[in-house]
Amino acid sequence: MRVQIFKAWDRIRSSFWFLPAVMAGGAMVLAFVTVALDTQVTDWLTLNWGLSFTGGAEGASSLLGAIAGSMITIAGVVFSMTLVALSLASSQLGPGLIRNFMIDTPTQVVLGTFVATFLYCLLVLRTIRRAEEILFVPHFSVALGVLFAVVSVGVLIYFIHHVSVSIQANEIVARVGKELIEGIERLFLETIGRGAPRIPTGPPDADFLDTFDREARPISSACDGYLQFIDGDALMALAMQEDVVIRLERRPGHYVVAARPLALVWPGNRVTDQLMDRVNAAFALGNQRTSGQDIEFAVNQLVEIAIRALSLGVNDPYTAMTCVDHLGSALCRLAQRDMPSPYRHDTRDQLRVITPVFTFPDVTDVAFNQIRQYGRRALL
Repeated sequence: MRVQIFKAWDRIRSSFWFLPAVMAGGAMVLAFVTVALDTQVTDWLTLNWGLSFTGGAEGASSLLGAIAGSMITIAGVVFSMTLVALSLASSQLGPGLIRNFMIDTPTQVVLGTFVATFLYCLLVLRTIRRAEEILFVPHFSVALGVLFAVVSVGVLIYFIHHVSVSIQANEIVARVGKELIEGIERLFLETIGRGAPRIPTGPPDADFLDTFDREARPISSACDGYLQFIDGDALMALAMQEDVVIRLERRPGHYVVAARPLALVWPGNRVTDQLMDRVNAAFALGNQRTSGQDIEFAVNQLVEIAIRALSLGVNDPYTAMTCVDHLGSALCRLAQRDMPSPYRHDTRDQLRVITPVFTFPDVTDVAFNQIRQYGRRALL
């Protein structure tokens, strides 16, 4: 269940619809609240601060209509600018970077601001009544709509600057490098059981490993996809509950084929259909790789930018050097940490989970092998 929550949250935060939808919903609620409290609030603001819209019904309708029309127009312009930035990043730096732009919170907030202001003005506009016997003008709500319009102008200016900066190659490389460093600091502190860094955990006997290979029963994947998240705590609890040893055959970032082993369980005679379902539930698969538990993904993004920069069609060695600088910065931090042991024990020092680990030489090879080869071709 936890991995599905992580997967859903990663999908939500990398979408353009969630945050704008939340802001739009908040604007709708705010419109109903301000209209309901408009009379009391208007009188208080007018008497104490002199802050309120003082025009009539026609003026309020025209003002809100102008704000709503301009906001939805600007929202379309912002969306077009975002698509242009996505196209440039995809064509020049690689399609793998599209997710980095979609996960950009300022862009989501900007889109949400214009949509929310549009909906707020639209809902307030419908409450204005022009008939003399039932005349109603929500003065405070109209004044708040004007304030939202002023804020939206500032947000538009900020967004133009933000887009201009965010499509620069060095800025994109720095953002990916920061994500890589954050992943190193996060993942190499999280462990399954007692196999944590700086806590020595010796390997089991060779006889046990031979017995494990002979008698373990494979747990097959139920579907295809990239392995995005693994719930290590759930696997540890399951291994302790069933008194088994679980060895993971795949790590986050690997592509898993349906009916191929995800894990091996020993003793194999304790494997039931319920246990197989619970093991599968601890793995979250998706259509693309994510950086949640996959260090190699962020490394590959920097490598992709570097090798595109070294290609004969682009010939931009300085961008490649920037990528190498950020890779070196991340590897320096990784070198200062002890790699986690693949053997994870419970509180009684019983081996429960065996995991595939990513060693420092593995990360170094992924970071520089392809850049070295493409750099050699560029020199030739």
